Amino acid sequence: MTYEPVIGLEVHAQLRTDTKIFCGCRTSFGAAPNSQVCPVCVGLPGALPVLNALAVDYAIKAALALGCAVQSESVFARKNYFYPDLPKGYQISQFDRPLALGGGLEIMVGGTPLRVNLTRIHMEEDAGKSLHEGFPDSDTKAYIDYNRSGVPLIEIVSEPDLRSAEQAAEYFERLRDILVWIGANDGNMEEGSLRCDANVSVRPSGETKLGTRTEVKNLNSFRYLHKAIEFEVERQIDVLESGGRIVQETRLWDSSAHRTISMRSKEEAHDYRYFPEPDLPPLRVDEARIARVRASMPELPEARRERFVSAYGLPAYDAGVLTQSSEIADYFEVVASTSGNAKAASNWVMGELLRTLKERDAALADIALPPASLAGLIALIDKGTISSSIAKDVFARMLESGESADAIVTREGLAQIGDEAALVAIVRDVVARNADAVAQYRAGKMQTFGFLVGQVMKDSGGKANPKLANQLLRRELDAR
Repeated sequence: MTYEPVIGLEVHAQLRTDTKIFCGCRTSFGAAPNSQVCPVCVGLPGALPVLNALAVDYAIKAALALGCAVQSESVFARKNYFYPDLPKGYQISQFDRPLALGGGLEIMVGGTPLRVNLTRIHMEEDAGKSLHEGFPDSDTKAYIDYNRSGVPLIEIVSEPDLRSAEQAAEYFERLRDILVWIGANDGNMEEGSLRCDANVSVRPSGETKLGTRTEVKNLNSFRYLHKAIEFEVERQIDVLESGGRIVQETRLWDSSAHRTISMRSKEEAHDYRYFPEPDLPPLRVDEARIARVRASMPELPEARRERFVSAYGLPAYDAGVLTQSSEIADYFEVVASTSGNAKAASNWVMGELLRTLKERDAALADIALPPASLAGLIALIDKGTISSSIAKDVFARMLESGESADAIVTREGLAQIGDEAALVAIVRDVVARNADAVAQYRAGKMQTFGFLVGQVMKDSGGKANPKLANQLLRRELDAR
C-alpha cells in the first residue's frame, strides 16, 4: 500500500512592537531572565490587560498581505491550560472569532504551482520560555524565563493542503519572506520570533478521509521542519504497516537524534475550556483603519516581481532573486535607474553583491557600497572606460575603501587601453612571441585565437579594450 502525507502548518510570528501585547514591558530579546515582567504579563491578581494598538495594525498588515478577510469584530478568549511557562494558568488568545479568515499563499515547488489556503489568522500572547537541562532524561531540570510572556503573536493556520516536507518548507520560507517584507516580523528564527507547529497525518493514496494527526511543536528552521516532517511521515507509515494505530499527540523534534519524541497527548479545543476574556472588550476594526493600514504597506513581493519583469525586462529568475528581500529590491531599483542598465544592475546585485554579503554574513547596511556607487561602476563599464575583469577588482576595492569607482580607476590607472597604436604594439609583440599558436590559427585551428587574445589581455594588465583587441589581433593574424 502507498500512503499520502497530509500536512498543515500553524505558524507563530512575533510582531515587531517595542512593548508587549497587553502591557508596557519591553520585548527586546536577550535581556536578563525575568527582567522584563510586570503584574500584567505574569498574571498577578487585579492586573488588567490593555491591547497594544500597533500589534493590531501589524496583524492587519499580515492579513491583508495574505489575502485574508479582516473581521469587523473579533473576540479575545482565555485558553486554559497549566504549564510552567504560562504564569496565569491561561493564555489570552482568540478562538471562535479570530481577527481574519481565509486567504492563502501561492508557492512553487519543482516548477509546479500550489496554492496553500489559510483557515485563519488570530492574535494571542506568547508564553514564557522553558529551558530544559538534560531533556529527555529522567533527571531533567527546567528553568523558566517569563520575559517572552506577553510578547504579541499572530498565529497563521493553514488548511491541510501540503503533501510533502518540501512543500511545507517552501511555504514556511515564502511566508517568512512576506512577514519580514511588510515589517510585521523580524524573521529571526534562531531567537524564536518565528516558529511553527506541523500537523502531520498519512492516509492510503486515493483516500479522502483524513488520518489521525500528530503535532510536531516549535520548529524554528526550514531544515528542521523538513527533517521532522520526513521522519514523522515515515514513522506513521511504519506504525500502520506493522498493524498499529496512530495516537493523536504532541511531539518534539530532537535535532541531535534526528527523530520526533512524544511530549504529551494532544488536547482538543474543549480541553482548553475557552471562554471570552472578561477584561478585554471585543476588538473592532473598521474600514477606515483597514484602509490606513493598507496605505502604509509596501508593494508586495509578487507584484514587485511582475513589475521587474515588465518594467525592466528582467527574466523571471532575476526578478525572483531580487525580490527575496525588500532591501535588495530597493537597492537594485536605485542601481538600475541610476545606471540606466537594468540587466547589468541585476547581474552585479545577484552576483558580486549577494556573494559578498553571504561570504561576510552581512546585511546591506553593513557594507560601504551605496547603490549610486555600484551604478557608477556599471557606467564605467558601459562607456568602455574599464573592462568587466578590471571592474571586479575595482568592486573589491570599493568595498574596502568606500571610494567611488571613478576615484579608484583614476588613481590606479585602471582605465582601458583604447589607443589603437598602443594596442597594435602589444598585439604584434604577442604574435611574435607565440609563433606556434599563430601557425596553428593560420592552419585553421581557430580555438588558438582565444589563447592569443588572453595573452594580449595579460600583457596589457587586463586593461586592453576587449573589442578593439580582438579586432586588431584578427587583423594582424589575417594580414600575413
